[in-house]
Parts: sequence; C-alpha cells; structure tokens
Amino acid sequence: MDNPTHPAAERLLPVALLTLSGGLQDTYTYLRRGRVFANAQTGNIVLLGQSLFDGDWSRAARYLFPVLAFALGVGAAEWLRVRLPHWQRRVLVWEILLLFLVGFIPHSLDQLANALVSFSCAMQVQAFRKMEGFAFASTMCIGNLRSGVEALCAFLRTGDRQEARKARLYFFVILLFALGAEIGSLAVELLDLPAIWLSCALLFLSVLLLR
Repeated sequence: MDNPTHPAAERLLPVALLTLSGGLQDTYTYLRRGRVFANAQTGNIVLLGQSLFDGDWSRAARYLFPVLAFALGVGAAEWLRVRLPHWQRRVLVWEILLLFLVGFIPHSLDQLANALVSFSCAMQVQAFRKMEGFAFASTMCIGNLRSGVEALCAFLRTGDRQEARKARLYFFVILLFALGAEIGSLAVELLDLPAIWLSCALLFLSVLLLR
C-alpha cells in the first residue's frame, strides 16, 4: 500500500497512524479535559475571543494556554529540524513522552494537560506535512477537506487519474481522523485520563516505521 518512492515520513501507513492519533487527542481533551480542542486552535481562538468580550478571564485562560502552547510546539519542532538528524523521529519520541505524562495529570491541572497536548500536537503537525508528496495535516481536517474537494473537482473536470488518487487519499485521512476520534470517545469512557496512552501506542508504531 505504501509507495517506496516517497520518504518514510510521507508514506501512507505512518500517515494513517499519525492521523488516528490526532483524532484521538482532540476527542480526549474535549471530552475529558474541559472541552478544549487540543489540535483545532481555530475553535480555541473563537472561544477565547468570546470569553474576553464577556469578561470571563478564567474561561479565557482555558483557551489561551493551548494556543500559546501550540505556537511554542511549532517553534520547538523547527529547532529540532535545523539542529538534529532524524528530527522527525525525535519529534515523535518527545510527543510520546509528553502524552504519557499527560495520562498522570489530574483534572485539577487540566489546563496544564491541554497545553502539553497542544504543544505535542504542534510538533507533530509541523514535522509531518506531506502525504505521498501532497501537503496534508495529521491533526486537523479543514485543509485536507479543502484539498480533497479541490482534487475531486479537478478530476471531474479533466479526468486526470492523479487528481482522483489525490482526492481518495485526502478523504481517506479524513475518515481516519474521524475513526481516531471515535476510538478516543470509547477509550475515555473505559480508561478515563490514561486513554491518551493509546495515542502513545500509535505514535510508537509510527516511530518504528520511520527507521
């Protein structure tokens, strides 16, 4: 299924595991960590703005910290990229360690847990930006949806099979993200806070595939 002509980090199986993990993380923080989005910072910014206009500073802080953590995570991934070999594997190792720690953090420190998940998510989305040569995101869907529909329209207009393949890939990863979210929903009901460790397992498999 994977195309050996592409770098390991762009092949479909690692991409699939990362996307499942991304969906699981978002569900985890929303359902178990105070209805905050770990990955979809647009939602956090909307709710942050609403809280600020309402003068609800405590609620505003709940959404501000993940946004700041996400920005720091992008910076951290860039630091690793320019300084270290095999930096994408190192990003995943750090992400695994951070998410493993999150599973131990009590509800009284939900803001810290959300910030760590957002930080690790940002490192992942910065480190893994292509799928078989096509730009994509493993932790959110809006860009993938836009690109998938664009490719589908191009195929319907031109009959170009490459565009059809591109559309299938994008819709496939959107489906995987939704599946990861559903797995996360079931996991938090069964495991509560340690449910995030399932994301660690998916990321560990990705590390093995990047060798």
